[in-house]
Formats: sequence, C-alpha cells, structure tokens
Amino acid sequence: MKEALIIFMLCCILHIASAQLKVGFYKSTCPQAESIVRGVVQQRFKTDRSITAALLRMHFHDCFVRGCDASILIDTTRSKSSEKDAGPNLTVRGYDLIDAAKKAVEAACPSTVSCADIITLATRDSVVLAGGQSYNAPTGRRDGLVSDVNDAFDLPGPDLSVSDTFQFFRSKGMTLNDMVTLLGAHTVGVAHCGFFQDRLSNFQGTGRPDGTMDPRLAASLLKICGTQSRPLNRDPSVFLDQGTSFAFDNQFYNQTLFRRGIMQIDQELALDRSTAPIVRGFAANGNAFKKSFANAMIKLGNVEVLVGKAGEIRKNCRVFNPKPKVVRRGL
Repeated sequence: MKEALIIFMLCCILHIASAQLKVGFYKSTCPQAESIVRGVVQQRFKTDRSITAALLRMHFHDCFVRGCDASILIDTTRSKSSEKDAGPNLTVRGYDLIDAAKKAVEAACPSTVSCADIITLATRDSVVLAGGQSYNAPTGRRDGLVSDVNDAFDLPGPDLSVSDTFQFFRSKGMTLNDMVTLLGAHTVGVAHCGFFQDRLSNFQGTGRPDGTMDPRLAASLLKICGTQSRPLNRDPSVFLDQGTSFAFDNQFYNQTLFRRGIMQIDQELALDRSTAPIVRGFAANGNAFKKSFANAMIKLGNVEVLVGKAGEIRKNCRVFNPKPKVVRRGL
C-alpha cells in the first residue's frame, strides 16, 4: 500500500511538472532557439554519426540523477566534485556539442534558453538524423543548482536483472514498456569491454562464458576484449548493435532474439517473461518501436524538471551562475 502511494505521488509530480512544460515554450522569447540547436547537431552529425548515442546517454544519465536539470554538465572544481566525475559518467561525451549550441543560442537570446532544454532538443534532433521518428519536445526546463558526484553512483548498471533495473525506472514514474523502449537506444550505442567482459569467459564466477550469448558472438568479442581488465581510457569498445550500428532501427531487438545481446541486461530483456513479449513486438514492428521511443523520450524529458522560478538559466552550461552580491546598507 505504501509503495503504491509513493508511485502515485511520483506520477502526480511528473504530471504537474509536465503540465508546465510546453511545445514552443520559446516561441516569443527566442523563436530561433530550436533551429539553432538543430543546426549545430546537423553539422556534428555529418562528421560523427556516433553523436546520437552520446547524446542519448548524456540525456539519460542527467534525467536519472536529479531529474532533467543539466546537472551532468557542471565541471568539477577544486572544492566540489560534480556528477561528471562519477564512475558511470566517465564515458559520457558530447559536452562540446552542448557548449557550441549554448554559445550560439546565447548570441541570439542571452540568458533565455536553459542548458537542460538544449540537451533535450539536441538529443531529439540527433535521433531523427539517425532515422528515428520526429517528435515535439516540450520545453521550459530550468537548470539545476546542485551537481554532486555522489548522486550519480546510483545509476542502473548493465549487469542487473530486469526486475532490479525496472525498480530504477519505476521510481521515475516510468512503465515496463518505457524501460524496454528506452533501452532500445542501444541500437546506436557502444560499450566498453569492461561492462560485459565477464560474460565472455567467467560469467558470475563460473569460469565459463554466459550460456545465453551466441557462442560465435562471444568468440568474436573475446578476440577484441581478451580476459584482462584495462583502464577505461585503454579499454576497447564495441557496437551494441552489431548489424546496423549507426541506424536508429529495431535491429537491437532482433539480435537479442538470437542471443546476440552484448550486455547482460540487453539479453535479459528477451529472456525475462515480463519483457520478452515487448521485445518480440518491437522486433516485428520497427515503426511501433520508433513511435514508442518518441513517446518514452517525451516522458523521460519530464522527469523531475525544474520550472517557473526554480533553478536558473545558466550563461555557461559548465558552471553555475555567479551568486548576486548582497549589498548591505547602513541605517
């Protein structure tokens, strides 16, 4: 009963926040904002198609920590370590693209468009460029005032079970279908060997490979990854979708049906009784997946957002705005 009440309250909070976001929020204050961001993303995509996966990961990691408030963009200082330096975020990239979009938007409309909205818009635009369905992304988010390294260690890991992973999504007001849909972003993603290496030769300490992985795929990955762990900056990475690595399509789901999911959670989606029917549905109908993904991204973008007078509109996405000086007047 208590758990049901908590979920109900989270959903109510999500609904209230989303009601204050709206499509075309900057129509009067910065009408060119979305086209400016789109132009920056288009230029980057021409030379780096992997930017779609990078922005999706950034957006997910931002929203799942303190809500979609761009706290992941804050740089660490001498006195305070930010989310950016947490282990799960060390491989997040794309910050330079957000900087470029922010600089361009600031030149047109100073102190008007939030960094949180720029992440949301840039991610949407990159998905469309990769072949995903276009969707109207509500805007009106404000940027957060806190970024703590300790907050970001509680992100769902790739070796969790379906039920454990769902606990993270449910706490954010997301459904099981939302979870399976959003993990479909792996269709354009990559993973360092360290995230799945134990599946190749010593799964869960058994000394044997994971039997749920296609032996041919395991052998191929073992040649790339080996059996020894490496520092992150020297750890090889592989595509999570071995077929259409840069295309936003449903092939990720098809591959899990043939035991070709790279990370454990990816493969578990096709094996668990609660999620297998969803996986089979998306594998059979790519358009249904793309439509579901667009809807799930809108929902993700509404998680615990700051609106109205909460938070701030940063001038520089990497640092909080300077606090105004308090002028003390005598009697």
